[in-house]
Amino acid sequence: MDAALAKPRVRGFYDKPSGSIQYVVADPRTRRCAIIDPVLDFDEKSGATATRSADALLDFIRENRLEVEWVLDTHPHADHFSAAYYLKQKTGAPAAIGQGIVDVQRLWKAIYNWPDFPADGSQWDRLFADGAVFTVGGIPAKVMFSPGHTLASITYVIGDAAFVHDTLFMPDSGTARTDFPGGSAARLWRSIEDILALPDETRVFVGHDYQAGGREPLWESTVAEQKAANIHIAACKTEADFVALRETRDKTLPMPRLILHALQVNMNGGRLPEPEANGRRYLKFPLDGL
Repeated sequence: MDAALAKPRVRGFYDKPSGSIQYVVADPRTRRCAIIDPVLDFDEKSGATATRSADALLDFIRENRLEVEWVLDTHPHADHFSAAYYLKQKTGAPAAIGQGIVDVQRLWKAIYNWPDFPADGSQWDRLFADGAVFTVGGIPAKVMFSPGHTLASITYVIGDAAFVHDTLFMPDSGTARTDFPGGSAARLWRSIEDILALPDETRVFVGHDYQAGGREPLWESTVAEQKAANIHIAACKTEADFVALRETRDKTLPMPRLILHALQVNMNGGRLPEPEANGRRYLKFPLDGL
């Protein structure tokens, strides 16, 4: 099937606590689907974990008689736990991420002082290289390396739909921050240029929405709409303009409240820490690490 003509059915699930959007992307002909960026529920006040969000995806998949072919992450998230490992166990589908995850693992392994952590990407079934191709049902898909927000960020282009997560937001909200360890505003600009070089009619699905101006959550635009109206793209004529804008804004932003919780789970493929001798699991925090 010609990728330009393939139109997957996309269902977004908004996670209000993190402002994240999880996706089920299906080939309507074969009824095979991929799950992208699923959320494992976590309450930092009580330390409680739950699978309500992930189970809602499974309910939708079951109700629509879909078969899960992939569990995909765009990058290791800093604001929520990934449910990739839980869904891999539930569905038997392979889990995948970009091969840049190894660079993130090496970086955060040192931050967490975790010497025996296997920083080799072995927590996933497949590490996608830039330009890698695969299919969702009969729909062609490809991977675009999209660093800047993190060292491991990628975009999935599945048929006419691009899942960009933390590169572009909705046009009224601009672009993603680049001040995490390994981030780079210049690299983000170049990643955005690559995304905006896709055909104008390409549907763009973002990974976060913070409801600018108090509007309802939104997560779908097009390449043409992003080029015409994205507030950060429209304000910048050059890479230098964008770097100055992005770095100035990033200095005003607090760290995500779950970054130290989430990275040790997400760089481990969504696996929670192993129980200790008393049967409980524990997270580790580097004080003054960021």
